Amino acid sequence: MFKPLSIALAVAAAFPTFAAAQELERVVVTGSNIRTTQKEGASAVQVISAKDLAASGKASIAEVIRSISANSGNSYNEQYTGSFSAGTAGLSLRGIGQKNTLILVNGKRVSPYATAQDLQEVFVDLNSLPMAAVQRIEVLKDGASSVYGSDAVAGVVNIILYKEFKGTEVSAQYGSSTEGTGQSEKSAALQTGFGSLARDGYSVVFSLDAQQRDKLQQDQVAWMAGSDFRGNANGALAWVPANYLNNDPTKLLGGLQGPLQLQPYGAITPGKSGTVQAYNNAQYKTLIPAISRIHSSLRGTLKLNEGSEAYADILYGHSRADQTFGAPLTVGSGLRAWNNARQQLDNISVVLPVGHPNNPGAAPLPFTATLFDLGARTKRDSVDFFRALAGVKGALAGWDYDASVGRSGSKLDETVNNFVNRYEFEKALADGSYDFADQSKNSEAVRKRLRLSTLRPAESSLTTVDLNASKELAELPAGPLGFAFGAQWRREEMDSQTSTAVLSGTELRPAINIIQGRRDVAALFAEFNVPVVQDLNVNLAGRADRYSDFGSAFSPKASVRYQAARWLLLRGTASRGFRAPSLPEITNSTSVSYGSVIDPRDPVTPTQARGVTNLTIANAELRPERSGNLNLGFVVAPNADSSVGLDYYRIRTKGVIDTESADNIIANEKTAPEKVVRDAQGRILTLYRQYANQGDRLVSGIDIDLRHRVGLRQWGKLALNAQLSHVFKFEAPLAVGEALTNGAGNNYFGSIPKWRGVTSATWELGALASTLTWNYVDGYDQTARAGEQARERVKPVGTLDANVAWKVTPAATVSFIVQNLGDKRPSWDSSTAFFDFTQADPRGRTAAVKVNYKF
Repeated sequence: MFKPLSIALAVAAAFPTFAAAQELERVVVTGSNIRTTQKEGASAVQVISAKDLAASGKASIAEVIRSISANSGNSYNEQYTGSFSAGTAGLSLRGIGQKNTLILVNGKRVSPYATAQDLQEVFVDLNSLPMAAVQRIEVLKDGASSVYGSDAVAGVVNIILYKEFKGTEVSAQYGSSTEGTGQSEKSAALQTGFGSLARDGYSVVFSLDAQQRDKLQQDQVAWMAGSDFRGNANGALAWVPANYLNNDPTKLLGGLQGPLQLQPYGAITPGKSGTVQAYNNAQYKTLIPAISRIHSSLRGTLKLNEGSEAYADILYGHSRADQTFGAPLTVGSGLRAWNNARQQLDNISVVLPVGHPNNPGAAPLPFTATLFDLGARTKRDSVDFFRALAGVKGALAGWDYDASVGRSGSKLDETVNNFVNRYEFEKALADGSYDFADQSKNSEAVRKRLRLSTLRPAESSLTTVDLNASKELAELPAGPLGFAFGAQWRREEMDSQTSTAVLSGTELRPAINIIQGRRDVAALFAEFNVPVVQDLNVNLAGRADRYSDFGSAFSPKASVRYQAARWLLLRGTASRGFRAPSLPEITNSTSVSYGSVIDPRDPVTPTQARGVTNLTIANAELRPERSGNLNLGFVVAPNADSSVGLDYYRIRTKGVIDTESADNIIANEKTAPEKVVRDAQGRILTLYRQYANQGDRLVSGIDIDLRHRVGLRQWGKLALNAQLSHVFKFEAPLAVGEALTNGAGNNYFGSIPKWRGVTSATWELGALASTLTWNYVDGYDQTARAGEQARERVKPVGTLDANVAWKVTPAATVSFIVQNLGDKRPSWDSSTAFFDFTQADPRGRTAAVKVNYKF
């Protein structure tokens, strides 16, 4: 039997009998505009308290939220170094993309990251949000477009900050990983507050936190350092051939230099013979960037009268991520530069002219060379994030109201170094001033001419005006009829540019993500909470959104909450939702990126992946993605100390926005030849792609939530918690027009493990509080690809985290934290070269000490 489920059943078996039923605690939860006093509502909400945050031992909001079981897949953190958003972190509930999970702070929207991830993914960067100021996090695991509008297809994360805080609290944490040379991480936090709304008529809360972590390179991790994965399924010697002639790696250009070594060609590319010069790319691969972050939060509340208060909050965050962008540039077939006038890529000739010192022959000679002496290419992303919001809330004439206006923004400066100047390269190639065969002979002057540093700016902003009000309209036989209504206006803007060196055609092999757009959104919404009979409530909600670009969307929702017994709650929701086309998908945008394809018509390597350039453009005719959500569940609470919850979810999305797959473009090249550009040999250089509303997607599964508290008398108390998520279906077409294929338990659509689980036990005894957490990620099948020798199963991984907090004095606490106690290695996944960074962490065991002091 599946291990997490076995443990979950064991926990459930330990629950006392249902006879000791007690009334549930009354709280307010996210997901409705009507105030409610029920602990469990019609939709499942996972609450992560400040105490839970401390017990996790994690140093950032992103690490905490991303560890929940409903984060099924396709979400990325700073391990995703190859994107246009290095150093960031997002969340993808149900695995359907970060753009389908809405992130709120105190119930209000914040600006997305300055540019798009993977060209189209607009998301909120969790690494830009404060950790110290968080009072709790509420995760709504249900579609909520009827309340919040676009993006809330898979669910909502509401990060709630302290409204009042008494005294001052400071903390400092230091830790190090076992991999590398001891990748260290430091963090510190300050939280202070004064004033009380009830006593003083005002309150002010200020927080400040900072985090710094070293860079981790692939060659610092023992099992990946040699890039030799031939002992794994479908593994190879992952070295890169370099410095050769006539597109044939076995025809060597010069002798060994820099990191080059002689290797059998067949060890790198199965089926090939001969010897090549190749280098180990591990030294140029950053697994986790070096980061430094600082966040601050200031929140003030002023009591206007007995029924009303004014409030304001300011958030600011600065983040920096430094990484090795890649190996020194390789020049050869397919080398390009951007032509801004034609909005296309120009091919750059890489041919040794007659008379060049490296060309002994009487004819021009094509060649490929890696410019090792110019040094590794590096990148630094510097991000500034802010939100300023002010409003008034309270009660007036029987209505509870909340009105606010806010402005939020994210600004990126991305600096890259050691790229190559196209015009200087062409000069050096023509006059023979650069020696490709023996780069030690090159002068520093010519190297400086070739090196190029560039700055890429990007900025996004969000302006919002929100108003909502609610009241009890009438007293019905079964209880009060609740009603809420409201309106929202917001302006979304994104201005993501590229460097002047790219626009002028100076930078060789440019990556471009130009987005320039703005739109206005206006919305009206209403909600009714109807008590039908005793303990049976029906909630009806609807929201109409009007976008200045594509038009309108309407999102209704109906939910039922039935307290069948004091110990049994039944619930269900049915709703429609939508995701508006993102600005990079629908507005003025052009992107140039690099990927790999298997081209069966390739004259050299028809079964091997080959690097190609993708040129992607927006589509002004896009329609929003439309979704239908169904959620059914129950909660059994035999007493105040125990509960079992099970919720089923089903999300069908129509008109999913994406580009046509590379495989599909290649397969249909005869009918659409303009989408494929080949070189003189017949090898693919460029694929032209455009966003379009394509096929459907269907995902379904269940969430299991188990909680139990045990009093151990003189031995303290024990709290057991388990959250498990199982994916039944993750269906989408592999190509336009094809039938749906199930991606649950494989990696057809990004790795989607069928099971994820987080199980924890917290034991409190006197001055000690110890938490042991088991994180489980199920294995998945490797989808068959051309050239594979065997179908592959990626193994499951379970890791243990431990946190022991010792209250040394009433004011001081020392915590000893170990993440990945057993030093478990990520599972091998040949499709990602070594492991799937969306599901695993390469740092191995990390140990840290944290000191906390309250004044």
